[in-house]
Amino acid sequence: METTLSDKVPPHNLEAEQSVLGALLLNWGAMADVVSQLKPENFYSLQNQVIFEALLGLYTKNVQGDTITLINELTEKGKLEQSGGSAYIASLTDTVPSAANIQYYADIVLDRATRRDLMKITSEVKASVFDATRKSSEILDSAEQKIFSLAERNETSAIYDAKSIMIREIEIIDNKYKNKNNFTGVPTGFATLDTMTSGFQDSELIIIGARPSIGKTALALSMMQHIALEEKIPCGFFSLEMPYESIGMRILAQEARVPMSKMRSGILKLEHIQKIQDAAGRWFNAPLYTVDTPNMRLLELRAMARRLVQTYKVKIIFIDYIGLITTDNTGAPIFEQMADISKSLKALARELKIPIVALSQVARDAEGQEPSLNQIRGSGAIEQDADVVMFLHRDRLKQETNIQEAKIILAKQRNGPTGDIKIMFIPAYSKFENASDEE
Repeated sequence: METTLSDKVPPHNLEAEQSVLGALLLNWGAMADVVSQLKPENFYSLQNQVIFEALLGLYTKNVQGDTITLINELTEKGKLEQSGGSAYIASLTDTVPSAANIQYYADIVLDRATRRDLMKITSEVKASVFDATRKSSEILDSAEQKIFSLAERNETSAIYDAKSIMIREIEIIDNKYKNKNNFTGVPTGFATLDTMTSGFQDSELIIIGARPSIGKTALALSMMQHIALEEKIPCGFFSLEMPYESIGMRILAQEARVPMSKMRSGILKLEHIQKIQDAAGRWFNAPLYTVDTPNMRLLELRAMARRLVQTYKVKIIFIDYIGLITTDNTGAPIFEQMADISKSLKALARELKIPIVALSQVARDAEGQEPSLNQIRGSGAIEQDADVVMFLHRDRLKQETNIQEAKIILAKQRNGPTGDIKIMFIPAYSKFENASDEE
C-alpha cells in the first residue's frame, strides 16, 4: 500500500517491501546486491523488518534462503509469530510481480525510509526552533550534522575501474599543471617473496602489518602494480582509508616515477607531463577495480567482494585496512570484533577461492622495532586465522628524499618457509622495489 506524504502516516510502500522479500526468496543470488543497500530498519512493517533480519542471518551463515529455511530460522529465534507466521511468508513469493525487478523495489523501500528519517529530523529541528534556551547557530549546526549523517548513511559503494581512475587523475593533474607467471599463486613482483610463497595462493588470508606511515599502502600498491599492470591479473582494492583519487595519484607516481609532491603542487615540467600521460596510458585498460567506501560494514564488504569476483573476475583482493572494517556487533569488545572480521575474511577467501590481502596496524610497542606476531593490533585471532603474516619494517627517521633499505619480515606461512626479505623504498614515488641483489 502506497501512502501519501502526510504528517499522520509516515511514507512507506508495503507492496515494495513484500516484493523485495519475495524476490529474495525466489532469487537468492540478488542478496549480494541488496545487503549493501538495505537494513532491517529500512522496512516500515515490523513483520518485514523481522523477516529481512532473518534473511540476513541466513546470508551470514552462507545458508540458501528460501521459504523453508526462512521459517526454520524464524522458529529457532522464536520470531515466527512476530513475522506474520508461515502463511504470510508463503504468500510473499506469490505476490511479487517479478523477481528480476528487485533493485527497483529496493530503491522504493530505501526512498521511503529516507523520507521517514527526514520527517524525524525535521520534527526534531522544529521542536528545537521553539526552544528559547538554544542558540540558532547551535540549532543550525545540529540540523546540518543530522542531514549530513543521513546523506552519508545512504551513500552506496562505488566501483571504479582503472579507466575511470586514469581519467580522473589526468583531470586532477591537468588542472594543477609484461611477464610469464612461474608461480602457482598470484605473483607480487618481489622476487624473493614470490620464491618463498610461490605467489599469493587461492583461499589464503594474507596479513601485511606495520606501524603507521611505514608504507603498508605503498607496499600493497607496489604489489598491485605488478599484478594488474604487468601480469594483467584482475585485482580488487578496498580503499577504506583513502579516496580513490589518492590511490590513483599514488599508482601514477609509482608508474611514471614522478615525485608525488610535484603532482600534488602542479609544479611540473613537460617531461613530467609526458611521463604521467604515458603511465596513465599503460594503466588505462588495466584490470584494477577500486571500492571507495570509508568504514565499510563487514557484511557490505563480503557482498562487494562477491560482486567483484562474479562481475569482474577478480583473482585477488587487497583491503586497506582491516581496522576500518565495522561489524554489526559494535557493542562487543574490540578483540571480539576483530576476531569476527578475521574469521569472516578467511571464510570469504575460501568461498571465493582467491587470496585476500588485508593490511593491519601493529601495536605501539613495535615503534622503531621489528614487529612480531604478538603485536598485531586488535586480536590474536588475526594471527591464528591468517595463512601468511608478514611485516614491513624500515627506519622512517632516515632522510625521506633518499632511497632506503627496508625489509619484509615473513613471520608466518602456513605452508612454507619464513624469513626476512630485503627490499628498497623510494620515498619520492612512495614505491617499494626489489633490492638490486634480490632480482
